[in-house]
Amino acid sequence: MDEQTLQFYRSNAEAYARREITSRQARLTAFLALLPPGATILELGCGAGGDTAEMLARGFDVRPTDGSPEMAEVASKRLGRPVETLLFHQLDDVETFDAVWANACLLHVPRDQLAAILSLIRRALKPGGMFYASYKEGDAAGRDTLERYYNYPSQEWLRAIYAEAGKWGSLSIERGEVKGFDDKMASMLFVVAQKGR
Repeated sequence: MDEQTLQFYRSNAEAYARREITSRQARLTAFLALLPPGATILELGCGAGGDTAEMLARGFDVRPTDGSPEMAEVASKRLGRPVETLLFHQLDDVETFDAVWANACLLHVPRDQLAAILSLIRRALKPGGMFYASYKEGDAAGRDTLERYYNYPSQEWLRAIYAEAGKWGSLSIERGEVKGFDDKMASMLFVVAQKGR
């Protein structure tokens, strides 16, 4: 994770937590519909815990994590349960989860490290496990107006990086637009992949 980006979230945890995002609700609902009842879900970059709360309310077994201790603490207070501080490269689980939910967090992984991180996520999934992630679309890495690092992938580059990370049973990418914390509209890529059985 880019240190400057991580510092942004550490310094702005409370402000970020006050910002509720409802636009991803439909994507979360559609993703959860792919899972068996009570499925085990690893959430990466849980932020303030909004998605975690929704998944728990629907009866899923969720392990929420965030790379910022401050953000994890905010989420922990909201959820009334511990939230683990976890950097992506620290993920060492093997075939543990039915699903991984990584909304708007892997987009901060440096380009040259993304395949390795995706490989760790793939390894943590059970055979047939589902994986969701979203990225801001582009054609070269860069920073936004808040100086946060983004890998800004194209759809083609992203497909190649996922393939480099390992074998997937299926992989779909959809495009959409969201308004970011910087109040700017961004073109997004939403990826749903299934680990091969």
